[in-house]
Amino acid sequence: MGLELYLDLLSQPCRALYIFARSNNIPFEFKRVDLMKGQHRLEEFRKVNLLMQVPALKDGSFTLAESIAILLYLVRKFKTPDHWYPSDLQQRARVDEYLAWQHTRIREKERKVFLLKVFLPLITGELPPEKLQGAIEELNVVLNQFEEKFLQDKPFIAGKEVSLADLVAVVELMQLVGAGHNIFEERPKLAAWRKRVEEAVGKQLFQEAHQAILNVKNLTADQMAPEMREYMKQMLLKPVS
Repeated sequence: MGLELYLDLLSQPCRALYIFARSNNIPFEFKRVDLMKGQHRLEEFRKVNLLMQVPALKDGSFTLAESIAILLYLVRKFKTPDHWYPSDLQQRARVDEYLAWQHTRIREKERKVFLLKVFLPLITGELPPEKLQGAIEELNVVLNQFEEKFLQDKPFIAGKEVSLADLVAVVELMQLVGAGHNIFEERPKLAAWRKRVEEAVGKQLFQEAHQAILNVKNLTADQMAPEMREYMKQMLLKPVS
C-alpha cells in the first residue's frame, strides 16, 4: 500500500502538505476528509488519527499526525532538495525557529480573524465590529514581527531559497485572503515575498491548492453537518462573549 495523505484543502496545514508533495513529485493518494461534514470525527478516520484532526499520513501500516512532523517525514523519506530543510546548521535553525514560533503567534492570531470574518456571521448572523478590530490589531502585531524578525530584507525566511518555513507561513496568510482580509494589499514586502514563494512552488499549483479557501465566503450553514454547526457555535461563544 502506498502513501496516503488525509487532507481538506480548507485547512492551511493540509495545503502546505499538498503543495509540498506535489511540487516535489512525491507519489501519494489524496484522501479527502471533509471537515464541514464532520468526516474527521468518524470512526473510520479515528483509526488513522486518534486526534481526529487533519492532516494525517498513512504509509503502509505507519500513521502520523501533525503537519510539521509529516512535512519532515516526507523530507527525509523522499530526500527532497536541500533548500526545503537545509543541511546547513544555521539555515536549518532559521527554519526551525519559524516553525516553533508560528504555532502560537501567526496561527493563533490569523485563526481568530478568520473565525470572526467567516464563521461568526455564518453561524450567528452577527459580526461585532469591536471584536473584529481588536483581533486585527493583534494580528498586525505578529505580522510586523514576521516582517521584521523573520523576513527582514531576505528573499525567503532562511535566505536565498524557499523552505518549509515559507510554505507554512504563506498558506497561513492566504487563509486571511479567503476571509476577505487581504493583508498583502497594504504590505508590499509581504506581497513581494508571497509572489516569490508562489513562483518557487509553481503558480498553477499554488492557485489550485488555494481554490477552496478563496471561495470559502460562499459557504452556507446548510453545507455544514448539524453537529459541526453546533460545535462551531459553542467555540464561537467565547470570542464574542
